Amino acid sequence: MNTFTLTVATPNGTAWSGKIVMLSLRGIAGDLAVMAGHIPFVTSVKACDVKIELADEAESQRIGYTDGGLLTVTAEGTTLLTGHFEWKE
Repeated sequence: MNTFTLTVATPNGTAWSGKIVMLSLRGIAGDLAVMAGHIPFVTSVKACDVKIELADEAESQRIGYTDGGLLTVTAEGTTLLTGHFEWKE
């Protein structure tokens, strides 16, 4: 599967960064998913669970929580800017 880079950034620095297959979360207009090759866009993110499908087969999915923020998707990678991020596990 194709991968892309996701960076989760908070005011305290980078909360997580790595190669992933898919990102699912709740944007301002509803639920959305991002995969490699997605068209560039920017959207506000509501407080929600963040599902990350990892490229590593040993640990296929992680779920975190964001209190909202901004999601930017570009050809260079995807960035979630958020005030707070924590893993649910």
